[in-house]
Amino acid sequence: MRSSRSPVAGSVNEVVGAGIMSISRVLFDVGGEFAATGSDRTAPPDVRPAPHLTLRRAIRSYQWATRNGEGGAVGSGTQAGDGPGPDTALAERRQLINVAYRLLGSLAEAEDVVQETYARWYAMSEPARAGIASPGAWLTTVASRICLNLLGSARMRRERYVGDWIPEPLPDTVLGEPGGAVDPADRVSLDESVNMAFLVVLDAMTPAERVAFILHDVFRYSFVEVADIVGRSPAACRKLASSARHRLGTARATPAPAARHAAVVRSFRQAWEAQDIDALLGLLDPAAVATADSGGNAVTFRHPIEGGDRIARAWVELARRRDPGTTLHERTVNGAPGLVVERDGAIVTVFAFDVAGDRIRHIWVVRNPDKLRHWSARPGSSRSRR
Repeated sequence: MRSSRSPVAGSVNEVVGAGIMSISRVLFDVGGEFAATGSDRTAPPDVRPAPHLTLRRAIRSYQWATRNGEGGAVGSGTQAGDGPGPDTALAERRQLINVAYRLLGSLAEAEDVVQETYARWYAMSEPARAGIASPGAWLTTVASRICLNLLGSARMRRERYVGDWIPEPLPDTVLGEPGGAVDPADRVSLDESVNMAFLVVLDAMTPAERVAFILHDVFRYSFVEVADIVGRSPAACRKLASSARHRLGTARATPAPAARHAAVVRSFRQAWEAQDIDALLGLLDPAAVATADSGGNAVTFRHPIEGGDRIARAWVELARRRDPGTTLHERTVNGAPGLVVERDGAIVTVFAFDVAGDRIRHIWVVRNPDKLRHWSARPGSSRSRR
């Protein structure tokens, strides 16, 4: 699952401890250094310095310079091909997205972490990068530490969040499934650790528990490697991962097989559209809970609805008041069957389900448009990326 298990050479602490630098400044400098070389070659437009230069454009500029003999950090005297090049680092992007999404529960924040990680990588001189034996291990270590810091502040941010916070739902176009319009490097691998119920339990863990568990149990890092990232002993990290496993074991019932899960969700959709309260009651666990997340940016219920009977009545009322311009579709949500509401060609609501046996135990409703930016009315359409 990992591209490299080699230890990190060089001092990661020096770079991580430097604080989060401005990505735009770093990228501006990349273009500026190239422009100052006085090369008689015609540089592609992407190389010209501009404050809005994106990471991808900066990396393409770096690759162009390397192919044309300008080296990495231009003016350093390092020849192209010495040490790890941009392709080596870029090959780790998917791994970094996978790690960061599971650690943060937000694809938007995961992308920001990856951007910052690459900014720190390319801010180093070519000799410094060449001195790192395993770029993949270095990048993952830096990204994980940034995530650990973000998790520490996330609790305070979520205390100010309007309503309940639910992990950002993912469509199949950004999961490890074929047919999407998303860059393969940006895909999130499909496995149980992106299941919505799994992510919700992860969110209740301490930052150190979450990092130790994800890196060791999901990505198979040794506890020695995890200890270097979280700043604790290997024995302490082992205890953290064990505590996380216990939380997962007590919080989650055995999930229904995929085919059964899909059948229950389909029956729920049909009963909902038919406003059949008895059928809904038969599909909902008596202790079921429905939770909604709008972030204050859309209309929804502010507090969880507890009890299958209350949920059934609420969903029948929703069906009665439904906007005639909306349609309900079955879609994959975080690798499992779910539902989405489409209006005017855009997805405005995503429903994820936790199904055990023949009953729905939890429904997560995401209406915050900031968390739906990867969703489109038709899988694979260009609207899935904004």
